[in-house]
Amino acid sequence: MKILQVIPYFVPAWGYGGPVRVAYELSKRLVEKGHEVTVYTTDTLSKDSRVNKKVQEIDGIRVQYFPNLSNKLAWNHNIFLSPSMISIVKKRIQNFDIIHMHEYRTFQNIVVYNYAKKYGVPYVLQAHGSLPRMIAKQNLKKLFDFTWGYKILNDASKVIAVSKAEVKQYKHMGISKNKIVTIPNGLDVDKFKVLPENRKFKEKFHINKRIILFLGRIHKRKGIDFLIKSFFRLNIEKKDVVLVIAGPDDGHKDKLIELVNRLKISNSVYFVGYLDDNLSAYVDAEVLVYPSIHEIFGLVPFEAIMCGTPVIATDDCGCGEIIKETNCGFLVRYGNENDLKEKIKILLEKPEIGEKMVKKGKRYIVENLAWNKVAKKMEKVYESCIISLHNS
Repeated sequence: MKILQVIPYFVPAWGYGGPVRVAYELSKRLVEKGHEVTVYTTDTLSKDSRVNKKVQEIDGIRVQYFPNLSNKLAWNHNIFLSPSMISIVKKRIQNFDIIHMHEYRTFQNIVVYNYAKKYGVPYVLQAHGSLPRMIAKQNLKKLFDFTWGYKILNDASKVIAVSKAEVKQYKHMGISKNKIVTIPNGLDVDKFKVLPENRKFKEKFHINKRIILFLGRIHKRKGIDFLIKSFFRLNIEKKDVVLVIAGPDDGHKDKLIELVNRLKISNSVYFVGYLDDNLSAYVDAEVLVYPSIHEIFGLVPFEAIMCGTPVIATDDCGCGEIIKETNCGFLVRYGNENDLKEKIKILLEKPEIGEKMVKKGKRYIVENLAWNKVAKKMEKVYESCIISLHNS
């Protein structure tokens, strides 16, 4: 198959989080299966930097980076405008057998939707948790939905959900269950075969206490304030632990620093920024906490488990479904600071409990979340969409 992946940001723009990783890993595995994969994206890397070479081949994937009008607009408001892609999409879209749109409310999706519909090219859409109008810019999101969004969703051959939580979000948008396919995000299990040495992360950041770790974008919906408040309670009882917050700032770091200072725990909380080596942080952590609000999946807990680190997640995130089903970690209700504190204490004081959970989690991940298995499921979805169009 000739497959087009459409996403506002792509490798090496890792700072934009999970969708970049998913689109890259999926495309890589599809190439390995013999398919031709092209990615249309923007040249944004961060708030101040861009990809210089506009056409590249990365692991067999042909990537075209279209100039983004404003990286600050993209970084601060998640708006990616790349008008130069219009003529290319119009000219080349008929060359593809199937299109995979990543994210939901994007300029790129509007462009591709118009020409996919015009020329009869089937497409699937994977929202990556971007469907709800909560958190910010609700009126703008509503405007997008009524002008373009509902049409894009309804005309998709299939929409991809990564969890039961996201299935509910699609249904809330009026999508019938027959159009929804559930395929979890995958994990590159091979990269966990050889792990970094112990203490590498601690030595880099001069930490000599036990670590409670958060890893992810520093965004309001990541629930880091909840974690900090719980850690404050823990810190009263246990002075041999620190909280490490790792990840790029997504507009919320200053407020968290204010909270840390107000609670007078700045000596026990480390903001270490974006990490090139996540595995060293996982290996040196005693516990990984994933306190997100309304997160539809999240790979971080499963990466931690593959590094042997027990996890605690909130009970309304998509990864919590798997954690509950397999009993491979603890779940807490968002906002219950005392419960989170107590769960952390259990894992600190009784490591054998965490070890049992990790063992169960590793088994499930290898059997169900390995990228080659996820790519095979997606491949079948693509094929069914193409066949369905030809038979209609």
